[in-house]
Amino acid sequence: MQFKDVKQDCLHFKGNIPCKPNKEHDYTCTSCPVYAPISKRIAIIKLGALGDVIRTTPLVVKFNNLYPNCHITWLTHSPEVLPSKQIHTILKPDAFSIHLLTNKHFDIAINLDKEEEACMLLDQITAKEKFGYTYFDGKIQPATPAAEHKLMTGYFDELSKNNTKSYLEEIFEICHFNFQQEPYLINKNEQLSQQWKDRLAELAAGKKIIGLNTGCGPRWNTRLWSVEAWLELASKLKEAGYFPVFLGGELEHPKNTQLSKESGAFYPGHFSLEEFIALTDACDLIVTQVTMMMHIATALQKKMILINTIFNAHEFELYGRGEIVQPPNGCVCFYGNTCVNEKACMHDITPDMIHAAVSRTINGY
Repeated sequence: MQFKDVKQDCLHFKGNIPCKPNKEHDYTCTSCPVYAPISKRIAIIKLGALGDVIRTTPLVVKFNNLYPNCHITWLTHSPEVLPSKQIHTILKPDAFSIHLLTNKHFDIAINLDKEEEACMLLDQITAKEKFGYTYFDGKIQPATPAAEHKLMTGYFDELSKNNTKSYLEEIFEICHFNFQQEPYLINKNEQLSQQWKDRLAELAAGKKIIGLNTGCGPRWNTRLWSVEAWLELASKLKEAGYFPVFLGGELEHPKNTQLSKESGAFYPGHFSLEEFIALTDACDLIVTQVTMMMHIATALQKKMILINTIFNAHEFELYGRGEIVQPPNGCVCFYGNTCVNEKACMHDITPDMIHAAVSRTINGY
């Protein structure tokens, strides 16, 4: 075989090393039965946060369905959550990656971050079509009119409060698509996931496993539920015949250790992101505030009870697998990190409300 016979337009082609079909089956380009000419080259810029990266992955499903054999390149601060099977080149934002992106040619380029550096990068990428947010005339601009709505809701709280579209509906519209329940994608360690399923199944002894994610990060403290509320909920779930498991990261470790000691509910400890995803996959239902866990549970197609106060509930897509519980009298602290009320709105959401939602969702009524 000569150099001219190398099919560099193939989806499997690696550029400088043997492709997977060659490694596994000794296939060569002159007689390869799995030759897959690339239909579209697509670049996606979605840097972070981690949860936002996960909830943007339905676009990958849409592109793969619409353009079989498309090649997708994704630039992100969170490469560890993206599945390499569906996303062929995953880059972290550094000088090498920027150089690569700005010297290649794409059919489609998308930027869904409103930060100036991301918008400037989309402007510099060569692509036949561009969607999302770009940069020209010294400011952030919509790449097409379809991106104006999302920009405007980011500028003005009143528009954001009155928005009735989910995040997925918005980003699909930005890309000139209609959202049709395309699922999330996530990088999951199947072996680790099975190990946790086996371990928790043994501990739960036939009981439904309810993951209680007690953290929400420091950005919006108004989302935090009290220790007393988590203790009461865990006790009620145990009494009802469930197996509650406290979940969280390093920040929640002292709190979860205390909660486990006082309630008798299981707390396995805190782990790497990879293992946290596997542990979440072992649960039957997740109770969480609006945080990274919401996106992980959605990607794993878990039933979920979402506790919400300060955000527009229309933003969230639960795929019919969960329920959003909010303060009975609403919340006035829209995107606020402190509550204007003497008693924070989160305290209006009671353990009884969450327990009832868990029972409805886990039993399908």
